[in-house]
Amino acid sequence: MIKKNIKLIKHLDFKLILNIFLIFIFGIVMLTTATHANQTGNYKEIIKQLIAFGIGIIIILCTLKIDYSQIGKHYKFFYVASIILLLLVWVPGLGNIQEGSRRWIKLGPLYLQTSELVKITFIISYAKIVEKYNGKLNTLKEIIPVVLKAMPVLILMLIQPDLGGTITFGCIMLGMLFVAGLNIKIIRNIGIIVVILLPLIYTFMAPHQKVRIEAFLHPDDLSYPGNYQVVQSMIAIGSGGLEGKGLYNGTQNHSGFLPVSESDFIFAVIGEELGLAGMLIVIILYLLFILRMVKTAGKAKDFYGALIIIGVSSMFTYQIIQNIGMTMALIPVTGITLPFISYGASSVVSSLASLGLVLNVGMRNKKINF
Repeated sequence: MIKKNIKLIKHLDFKLILNIFLIFIFGIVMLTTATHANQTGNYKEIIKQLIAFGIGIIIILCTLKIDYSQIGKHYKFFYVASIILLLLVWVPGLGNIQEGSRRWIKLGPLYLQTSELVKITFIISYAKIVEKYNGKLNTLKEIIPVVLKAMPVLILMLIQPDLGGTITFGCIMLGMLFVAGLNIKIIRNIGIIVVILLPLIYTFMAPHQKVRIEAFLHPDDLSYPGNYQVVQSMIAIGSGGLEGKGLYNGTQNHSGFLPVSESDFIFAVIGEELGLAGMLIVIILYLLFILRMVKTAGKAKDFYGALIIIGVSSMFTYQIIQNIGMTMALIPVTGITLPFISYGASSVVSSLASLGLVLNVGMRNKKINF
């Protein structure tokens, strides 16, 4: 057993691990300024973030001990678990409403966003479902059944309501279907239909979601609540210039003009204090991270393993683009955090658990003889 574990450890992707450590350490440094811990001496959020990272590492170590193909055999359990976890937010006394959305459950002093756990269970289960449709997604008759199997999760996310989270799961689904051979012409036609139906879709959106869309279309109108933080974000990024104002010297950040600077808009803090150079460093680290995962997917020993990694890669890609884009008013604002950098225990733990799946597939890409 020891010999087996040593050989498996040798197959770990240490470059990917180093990449994540660099992103996380960068994030911790930025959190000390975004939370003003350097001024107040209150490192409560930093400690929580470090604890969450430690929990995530433990989950990774536990995950690596089990062959992902064995985990996949229980995909039906993970599929049902995904639905149950999303239904828990509706249980009286357990579900918690924040900012008009049912996304959390209250466990004593802790608040858990169940959708973060569902990202893991959904990837494990849906990858197994899609595996059966590999090369069989050329017509609508073939595509509809596999898409319908993702609908319970997407609908439960949408009614919370959590549009950003719904899109995240949609990206996971589309990423897997694309790799499984989804007909490009059908994707194009569906895209055209969606664009045509946008006015109808808009009528079914929740009030706060409509406000976000209207705010995006009228960026200069500060009467929309979401526009103030976007304007402040752009001011912060623009004022940073090429090299930034210097770490801990961001005026927008430390004067309290930039809302939720520790989570949703932490990229604006990076832009203000470290400038274009700092933003490019973050983007390059993320690009290397995504490319490394895609490369690992290409070396997976089976299609199920490749689908798992593609699901994780699609999830991270959307989150990164969405978070960075909304800080620059390129995309409507949603509550999507910047992976491994934004403050949030649930996000850190689920992101590391997802990484554990990628490492699990990568370290077992070849048959090991003993």
